[in-house]
Amino acid sequence: MRPDELARITDRTLGLPDLDRREFFKLVGSGLTILFWVEPSDAFQEPAQLPARPQGYPSDFNAYLHIGEDGRVTALVGKVELGQGSMTALPQLLAEELDVALASVDIVMGDTDLCPWDMGTFGSLTIRQFGPVFRAAAAEARGVLLQMAAEALQAPVERLAVKDGVVADTADRTKRVTYAQLTKGQRIERHLEKKPPLKPASLFTVVGQSAPRRDAMEKVTGKAKYAADQALPGTLHARIVRPPAHGAKLVQADTVAAEAVEGARVVRDGDLIAVVHERPDLADKAFALIKARFDRPPAGLDDKTIFDHLVKNAPEGKVVHEAGSLAEGQKLAAATFDETYLNSYVAHATMETHSAVAKFEGDRCMVWASTQAPFTVKAQVAQALKVAPEKVHVIMPPYVGAGFGGKTGAPQAVEAARLAKIVGRPVQVVWDRAEEFFYDTFRPAAVVTIKSGMTSAGKIVFWDFTVYAAGDRNAEPFYDVPHQRTTAHGGWQGGSAGYHPFGVGPWRAPSVNTNTFARESHIDIMAAKAGTDPYEFRMRNLTDPRMQRVAKAVAAKFGWTPKPAPSGRGVGVAFAIYANTYVATMAEAAVDRASGHVQVKRVAIAQDEGVVVNPEGSRQQIEGSITMGLGYALTEEVRFTNGEIAQKNFDTYEIPHFSWLPKIDIVIIDNPGLAAEGCGEPPIVCMGAVVANAIHDAVGERLRQLPMTPERIKEALRKTT
Repeated sequence: MRPDELARITDRTLGLPDLDRREFFKLVGSGLTILFWVEPSDAFQEPAQLPARPQGYPSDFNAYLHIGEDGRVTALVGKVELGQGSMTALPQLLAEELDVALASVDIVMGDTDLCPWDMGTFGSLTIRQFGPVFRAAAAEARGVLLQMAAEALQAPVERLAVKDGVVADTADRTKRVTYAQLTKGQRIERHLEKKPPLKPASLFTVVGQSAPRRDAMEKVTGKAKYAADQALPGTLHARIVRPPAHGAKLVQADTVAAEAVEGARVVRDGDLIAVVHERPDLADKAFALIKARFDRPPAGLDDKTIFDHLVKNAPEGKVVHEAGSLAEGQKLAAATFDETYLNSYVAHATMETHSAVAKFEGDRCMVWASTQAPFTVKAQVAQALKVAPEKVHVIMPPYVGAGFGGKTGAPQAVEAARLAKIVGRPVQVVWDRAEEFFYDTFRPAAVVTIKSGMTSAGKIVFWDFTVYAAGDRNAEPFYDVPHQRTTAHGGWQGGSAGYHPFGVGPWRAPSVNTNTFARESHIDIMAAKAGTDPYEFRMRNLTDPRMQRVAKAVAAKFGWTPKPAPSGRGVGVAFAIYANTYVATMAEAAVDRASGHVQVKRVAIAQDEGVVVNPEGSRQQIEGSITMGLGYALTEEVRFTNGEIAQKNFDTYEIPHFSWLPKIDIVIIDNPGLAAEGCGEPPIVCMGAVVANAIHDAVGERLRQLPMTPERIKEALRKTT
């Protein structure tokens, strides 16, 4: 592939409208419309609600990479860049297994015509689940190229060595051939009968190095392109009228005044009433003239009564883990504990709102969308348009302004596609902040009850953990408890299904931050009753050597001094496991008793994520998770009444401020004997618990509901004064 040809293809994947799939595979060798959307359609649901698809990763390594005539390697992946750094880490994996220079690897992400199918970018799965598949493809390609080189050089494979895409005969270094000379830019038709082993960590030269982020320069200079930045000729801007509350029903919509705006067009198509215009300001003007009347839902739930509702209306419980006998454990207990912990609804609150542009080329629909799962969006759009999936092409912008689990679907893409089909021109849909909050699939409000007991020596002997609405991920304890049971009633999967008053879904480490808050708060309560330092109490009840290692590492980094809580110092500790990554966190916080304000002064974290692909990238992910975790711990809460969401913007939904940021100390445990595991989400799961424990240590009061707002802290302090 010539450099100009690769540049053309790369430019097109960044959003230009003239992409031709057949050309790509040939090169590689193979006015205003008003939209009324009263409730999201089934096509907007999370992937867990879509019919199962018998699809998986392709076995042909050509699906994942292409070597051009100029020696440049193009990585083709269905994952997307959400700010987590995968567009840097994945080329590192490819360069390592293929033995090429990292600088020679380009990457195309999430293009449903060019890239292999992928479930989506979430759950810290990019490296730990897709990584081995990607590495295996590169390893097989390298093996085939060595066979081809052996024939070209008239030397046995065993005598060949590769460096930076150049194969040399070790017996005669003048005999050399490049990957580019072997492939001539064509598809590699050979395959190995036996898959080669992956390179061991001891031989890594690219993986484990802190490669500079490929998206950094564009993002810090403002050149990065997102879905809302796609400027296709003739694009119409849509404004969509929404109901005032979930459950509200449209009675009447008067669009006469909107239709009178010059250049405006009103379209009605079933449950759609839409207004579009070439100019966004005139779209706003016409939109403001619409008079819509809704029937409000009857009086129902609010953010205070939701917890009783969740328990009383919970689905039948499922025992997800059990050992020993709770009855026997209770007989052994010298002290017992019975506590309830609450989590409020939490929004994803991404800086980029849901955005999309759709256009038709003949009978094919092209969509640029902010999404974590382009192949899911492809299916959603095809379903909405009632066309075959092959008639839909989803292109990444190339960046997505974060997702956190909230962009696994793309309702805005369906809206844009339906409108584009009707009006015969490209249509852009960009949700405003109020729409973003209203249609968010929140982290579910949840209730956790824990009954436990310990001996007079401080050994936990029974543990009965029940979670409502959050889900059961990592709900079972990793502490040594002979008699235990973990029960889950419902979860974030499957949407609201009448259980929640609006949509819910995955939110960074689904279930785990809720379950960790309850478990690690409860462990601290038991430690205080035992008169034991909370770190030492945990270590007394742990035998897992991997957890012990991260615990000792964070204690050393933090400079932990054992004292029973509350000590007045304002220090806390919490441990967790998520995505097979082990995390231990310590924090120091100051509490202003008059205002209830909490300032987290420093956080230390030790994380064992197995092989580390990009150390600096991992540190950035950890810092981001700790920062975001302060929000769900201290302020982030969706308030609502009768289906109406109170938050319309960030003036009423408070996310972390720069002034909140603590000093952060990070220890990444060296564990090359373990495959790369999750990195981005595990650091967030301890933040609610570690801050709660630090608050208790500072003021002697236990907060059992997240977020721990100043109002809740002052209320807790008033009860004891």
